[in-house]
Amino acid sequence: MPPVTEEQRAALDDVLAAGPKVRRLARQFERAGHELYLVGGSVRDALMGRLGHDLDYTTSARPDEIEALVRKVTHAVWDVGRAFGTIACRITEDDGTDWQVEITTFRADTYADHTRKPDVVFGDHLGGDLVRRDFTVNAMALRTTDGALLDPFGGLGDLRAEVIRTPAAAELSFSDDPLRMMRAARFTSQLGFRPDPDVVRAMTQMASRITIVSAERIRDELVKLLLTDNPRPGLDLLVQTGIADIVLPELPALRMERDEHNRHKDVYEHTLTVLDQAIELERLRGHAPDIVNRLAAVFHDIGKPRTRRFEPGGKVSFHHHDVVGAKMAAKRMQALHFSSEETKAVATLVELHLRFHGYAEGEWTDSAVRRYVRDAGDQLERLHILTRSDCTTRNQRKAQNLRRAYEELEWRIDELAQREELNAIRPDLDGTQIMELLGIPEGREVGQAYRFLMELRMEEGPLGQERATRELLAWWAERHPGDGATASGTPAAGGDD
Repeated sequence: MPPVTEEQRAALDDVLAAGPKVRRLARQFERAGHELYLVGGSVRDALMGRLGHDLDYTTSARPDEIEALVRKVTHAVWDVGRAFGTIACRITEDDGTDWQVEITTFRADTYADHTRKPDVVFGDHLGGDLVRRDFTVNAMALRTTDGALLDPFGGLGDLRAEVIRTPAAAELSFSDDPLRMMRAARFTSQLGFRPDPDVVRAMTQMASRITIVSAERIRDELVKLLLTDNPRPGLDLLVQTGIADIVLPELPALRMERDEHNRHKDVYEHTLTVLDQAIELERLRGHAPDIVNRLAAVFHDIGKPRTRRFEPGGKVSFHHHDVVGAKMAAKRMQALHFSSEETKAVATLVELHLRFHGYAEGEWTDSAVRRYVRDAGDQLERLHILTRSDCTTRNQRKAQNLRRAYEELEWRIDELAQREELNAIRPDLDGTQIMELLGIPEGREVGQAYRFLMELRMEEGPLGQERATRELLAWWAERHPGDGATASGTPAAGGDD
């Protein structure tokens, strides 16, 4: 093992001295005769100088013993996976510092050939636990009694070399838990490390084994990858190894699908660039990492392979790829068990991502701007980000014109919003008023009248109740000649009373 630098030793000592209550927790395990080690990402991050307030431990104690010992330090204890040997707690120091702590019994997770859930075997020593960990940089342990760093698989060297490598043979590691192949992609992005050639080779050869992992676990790992600062290298690794063909086949399908301007290498590279730009805009516009925004960037052009047509003169078209792509995005997100809210939001963004180009080609009326806002709904800010990010042309004049056009559109939206409350566009009359004016009960005709007033509102802006009443009564009279209503809503005089 290479020597630990002075800075790294100081960082490790700081972890051990995290706070009086954390130190007390360690003493509880020592007094009970149990080994306790800080392990995994906590040690890795401390060595990289970026430890947060999450502490992960492994111990010789069994789950019931862990809980009993932890409760002597804090009452904020919960069971996050007793069957897997894990007990969690929150330790609040007197100075207000909160530590989120997870303690897990020495264990080994292995998959049978066709099961989706791992078998759990509790171990009796640290070595058996560390060899079963995903990567060497996560297979280092810090002994709480004396601060010794245990690194049997060269994790410190790999940390310095910025390499993703497995403690055991990569084939064995990925056979034990195939999701580790996706974790390799995530850490490639999260840490900025490169995967070892043996890792890439095993991922390629064993890609099909990912099918035994549940959709929920695949989704969660994909989300973690996409929410890193730089998901491109991780996604590229999934595509390169063939894993994306199984978990996200719409992405590799974009390779070699030339876009309509033939200005990019292919739609795949364009998509990754759009994702990069969306992440940068997220930051510039003051937003936290947003999975809906990032999925929309990944999915925005997935309808192109299915809609590609070769036109006379050699031009390539992708007519309606926005609508087709929205349906494909929804289907993939449903297969990965994303929430209905997230699925609907991403599909909406994919379907609307081309709408702006009509504005760039010619000035919209106010009614067109209102419809843009109405159709985007609560996804308007995300649509701004996606549409701006979708400009990857190398033609600087064209790029500048597109940016200027979108800035103008956002300015017009803001102006109309201040004047007309665009965020709450609705007709000037509600359903109750419509029924009273027309003298009709709830039913289909009320909905038709409401939609008529909404269309009029979109075209002309706020009408006011007086004009809206006149327009509604005129519309009703055209549909029901001889069966009119008075301005007060009382049926006209006459009839067989």
